[in-house]
Amino acid sequence: MVKFSKQFEGQLVPEWKEAFVDYWQLKKDLKKIHLLNCNTPTKQHQNSLPNTLFSSLRKFPLFGNQHREHGVIQVKMLASTASKGDVYETKLLEQFADTDAATEFFACLDLQLNKVNQFYRTKEGEFLERGDSLKKQMEILIQLKTAIKQQHGKDASFQDSKEDDSIPGSISCDEESIKDKTEQEQGQDSTTDEFNNYDEQLTDSSKSEELGKSMRMKRDDGKMRTFSGSVINCQAKNLRIHIPLTNPTRTFSAITYLLWDDLVNQSSKKCGPGGCKLHINKTKLHHAEKMIRGAFVELYKGLGYLETYRNLNMLAFVKILKKFDKVTNKQILPIYLKVVESSYFNSSDKVMKLADEVEELFIKHFAEDDRRMAMKYLKPAYQKESHAVTFFIGLFTGGFIALFAGYVIMAHIMGMYRRQSDTFYMETVYPVLSMFSLLFLHFFLYGCNIFMWRKTRINYSFIFELAATKELKYRDVFLICTTSMTAVVGVMFVHLLLVAKGYSYTQVQAIPGLLILVFLLLLVCPFNIIYKSTRYHFLRMMRNIILSPLYKVVMVDFFMADQLCSQVPMLRNLEYIACYYITGSFKTQDYGYCMRAKNYRDLAYAVSFLPYYWRAMQCARRWFDEGQTSHLVNLGKYVSAMLAAGAKVAYEKERSTGWLCLLVAMSSAATVYQLYWDFVKDWGLLQFHSKNPWLRNELMLRRKFIYFFSMGLNLILRLAWLQTVLHSSFGSVDYRVTGLFLAALEVIRRGHWNFYRLENEHLNNAGKFRAVKTVPLPFHEVDEED
Repeated sequence: MVKFSKQFEGQLVPEWKEAFVDYWQLKKDLKKIHLLNCNTPTKQHQNSLPNTLFSSLRKFPLFGNQHREHGVIQVKMLASTASKGDVYETKLLEQFADTDAATEFFACLDLQLNKVNQFYRTKEGEFLERGDSLKKQMEILIQLKTAIKQQHGKDASFQDSKEDDSIPGSISCDEESIKDKTEQEQGQDSTTDEFNNYDEQLTDSSKSEELGKSMRMKRDDGKMRTFSGSVINCQAKNLRIHIPLTNPTRTFSAITYLLWDDLVNQSSKKCGPGGCKLHINKTKLHHAEKMIRGAFVELYKGLGYLETYRNLNMLAFVKILKKFDKVTNKQILPIYLKVVESSYFNSSDKVMKLADEVEELFIKHFAEDDRRMAMKYLKPAYQKESHAVTFFIGLFTGGFIALFAGYVIMAHIMGMYRRQSDTFYMETVYPVLSMFSLLFLHFFLYGCNIFMWRKTRINYSFIFELAATKELKYRDVFLICTTSMTAVVGVMFVHLLLVAKGYSYTQVQAIPGLLILVFLLLLVCPFNIIYKSTRYHFLRMMRNIILSPLYKVVMVDFFMADQLCSQVPMLRNLEYIACYYITGSFKTQDYGYCMRAKNYRDLAYAVSFLPYYWRAMQCARRWFDEGQTSHLVNLGKYVSAMLAAGAKVAYEKERSTGWLCLLVAMSSAATVYQLYWDFVKDWGLLQFHSKNPWLRNELMLRRKFIYFFSMGLNLILRLAWLQTVLHSSFGSVDYRVTGLFLAALEVIRRGHWNFYRLENEHLNNAGKFRAVKTVPLPFHEVDEED
């Protein structure tokens, strides 16, 4: 049977852990009382006669009524305010084995009850406020949709119509339909997040209050303002549909619209006696509906978390009070539990009522009165882990080991990886194996990271904004890695076997190219097979990275860009292979053509620092959006890495003393810069005034030496670039194998770094108690003169 403490820790909301009952501290205090009771048997024996007499007197009405009135303890409510909530304090009315320990226990118990009540009241107020805002937004959306239907008839569908971007219409807006609360959530826009936040669309309550004040609805003139969208004029109120400028299309469309609106559409804002003319952009209205739907889903998720918070805390109080009664032989449970049951967090039903309202609204307006369809969005079913996945992981792991052992033995017999080896094989076939090895090693380490994040309860799904029903589990990642590497090594083994049997390279050289082509076709395959949602999500991330800084930067994008910074050798291998097959060099077996071509050499420079450029542009975009200088400092780190990568490529080409000195200087400066950022910024370590010496205050791992070991390992792996200068070799092994080994070390360092990066993100987010993201709402009010 699982202990309650394990069950409690496994079911609580990770971001709200500090707000839950500190069940472990209460158990420690209870253990002190238990030890004191065990160490004082004589005193208990001496007091047994008075206790027996008192128990007998309790049977009489006079004494019995007095006991029922007072009991063993008395819990009083000291204060009840809107800001702090109810404050309880317990007074002991009977003598315990050790009064000090019992007093300490009840003081801690009261503290936990007050903390739970205050947190519940605060979160309840936030969700109720968000619910009111969503209702007002929903009212505006319904009125706009009704106006469009009236204009085009009941059979017109504004969502699917693509022939016309905007249509005229009319609407009458009620004065009460857009109150002040409509904009209280709008300030939580995505461009105000801090550096260590998950995503620009996740905002804390303090920043949302500041921005909410600046963007709040102005009741005196009934207008509000946003950056983009269609202006709707209704009874002296101008409403604008705001769609966040998260991609280049929306950005350019917003600029075009603003110019067109200023030059041409001023006449469309005038109201006539029969109503107000609208110029509604149907595409933006469709996006607005999607935003409101997403906001409803997030609100419902948050209400579910709050209900879990209520139930788990109630169960924790019951469990700890039962343990106290068992240790002290007192009847505390019914007395204190009555207070807990009547306290605010357990007695308030506002959350349940709001959850029912959200369900009804979602079913009616977003699911066509189909409750089952609505629940697929509001309560998505999580994928069950299949035993078949585990079976195939083991099967393909065994196949990979067998094939790899056969490949290594055959390559050793043929002397392929020696310095005086078959140059053609090492120049044309080995880069394919090297590229796939680095790629799937990185992917395997990502699976290990997922396993560790889940074990330490780091909410990586929320950090990366992954769909609960589509995210990859660590078993899925391991299955992809083992299956892919089994296929790659199997093809390489067959290719080498054909070469060993006497087939010429002309006959078998197409095999590596076909292998790459198959993987590329699988990546872009439009059919719903082989993790389609994950493949397309990866392609969208790559698009966002390549087009930086045009796209809005979110956590998953710059995390992926960081991974590319450790895969420069893989990208250079991919560049060479693409050149070899696209230029047709494989037909003439001229593998040196790409090395001689000037365009290829210039492209080699670009590939070497392109990932650092993308990452630097992301930092520039974040600085532009948020205005924080820390992003400029981070940009400097990637600029130094770009210079070091360029110096390395130049030195590999020239091999002169001047380039060597420049390489050492640039690489040393970049390494120091990167180590400082790793330890201090990304990991949050090396804090001298922390309660954990040299470490941050909050740690996810219990054993502190792991952090110091990680810092030392990161330092060593950061210095792998010295191999470029020292040119050390491993016996008679080809230099390309040595390069693959060093590239693998950098991939391992990055995979090791990923755990601490997400740990830092989780701890920063958990300190602000954000368990659900805040979706910016579309409808804003603008000033007429603006």
